[in-house]
Amino acid sequence: MAEENEALVNLVWGKQTSMDTIFSRWTQGFVFSESESTALEQFEGGPCAVIAPVQALILKNSIFNSEMPNWRDRQVEEQKTVLCQTLIEILEIVQSTNSESYCLVSCLKEKTSEEMGSLPESSAKTSQQDQSSAFAAEELAFERFHALIHKKSFQSFAEFKDAVMAQYPVWRNRFGVLLFLYSVILTKGIENIKNEIEDVDEPLIDPLYGHGSQSLINLLLTGHAVSNVWDGDRECSGMKLLGIRSQAPVGFLTLMESLRYCKVGSYLKCPEVPIWVLGSETHLTVFFTKEMTIVAPEGPSAQARRVFQTYDPEDNGFIPDTLLQDVMKSLELVSDLEYVNLMKTKLDPEGLGLILLAPFLQEFFPEQESKAPESFTVYHYNGLKQSNFNEKVMYVEGTAVISFEDPMLQTDDTPVKQCLRTKWPFIELLWTTDRPPSLN
Repeated sequence: MAEENEALVNLVWGKQTSMDTIFSRWTQGFVFSESESTALEQFEGGPCAVIAPVQALILKNSIFNSEMPNWRDRQVEEQKTVLCQTLIEILEIVQSTNSESYCLVSCLKEKTSEEMGSLPESSAKTSQQDQSSAFAAEELAFERFHALIHKKSFQSFAEFKDAVMAQYPVWRNRFGVLLFLYSVILTKGIENIKNEIEDVDEPLIDPLYGHGSQSLINLLLTGHAVSNVWDGDRECSGMKLLGIRSQAPVGFLTLMESLRYCKVGSYLKCPEVPIWVLGSETHLTVFFTKEMTIVAPEGPSAQARRVFQTYDPEDNGFIPDTLLQDVMKSLELVSDLEYVNLMKTKLDPEGLGLILLAPFLQEFFPEQESKAPESFTVYHYNGLKQSNFNEKVMYVEGTAVISFEDPMLQTDDTPVKQCLRTKWPFIELLWTTDRPPSLN
């Protein structure tokens, strides 16, 4: 276990000698806001890389997978149920990419076998729970904490599910977020994660600033710790760069795309439900709506755009005409050479040797009418108290207006809107509060 602990620490934190400052920012549990019963609070910067994906899936389960009418109103026992269901869902997604056992990590100072043997079974369990509570209050430094963690493996899903529910007090205590993260990593397998990360020397948590890496975010959202956000795998200078493999349960959008640092693919932009984790330079928040029509199944035009962009990895908006036949084959269009050459002449009348995305889509996949309404109610979540009005963690409600051309209505150019415009180029947002929600 000592060797595995060392590998775990190196993967998560890197090989820094002193981690107490960053570690202390990550030592918090999953705690619900007193002002919003389905919203998690984040105490300091850093653990949003775990808290925001968990929050997004809590919302999915509260809004779309619940028979209860009011998704914002949960009693204590219902909070326990939805949190544990969400943690189980993430671990199940991760385990499905590994197909081995489930793993739960706890921080518990075991009594000796002689001490435990002298107690009845029920008393032994109570004693362990008391110790767990004691450690929740104890100021454990980095080294001490990692000396006390241990894991338990489960082959049976039913036993694993019961154990997650029983460990609810642990998830809520001051080490809950880290213990869940470690459970995810050990369920996935350290070597499996290393095989997916682009740079194995980059830890999952930045040792200088404490932010979670994109690999960590992707691991929680998709079960794969890939470092990129585009669809599928790509070849670059002989290297295979791994991307997102399938439609995600909840999505991801980032301000970095508006600054042209990356391009998020449709698997994250068009998730199963209309909930997106939003990324800024330093923080993660969540944007969501109950309007399911905006995540309708991928149509022919959207599929064609996604396939075309796999042949345009730098997002230039065009491909060399030599790749047109490959694109047409991938989309199961007529692709015999004579017809392809005819299309080259039509799509590139000036003979520049380039096929532009827009004319290609217009030729083969004319835009179908969108079923999504032009306006609908939206919400934004930010777990940091200081980023909320009166330091109360609550959802900010608003109305989104979406059109396919530059609208007459122009609202403030906030970072939230800049981020959302990577998916909806002409979206406008009208918030019910005077203070627009913050990405930071």
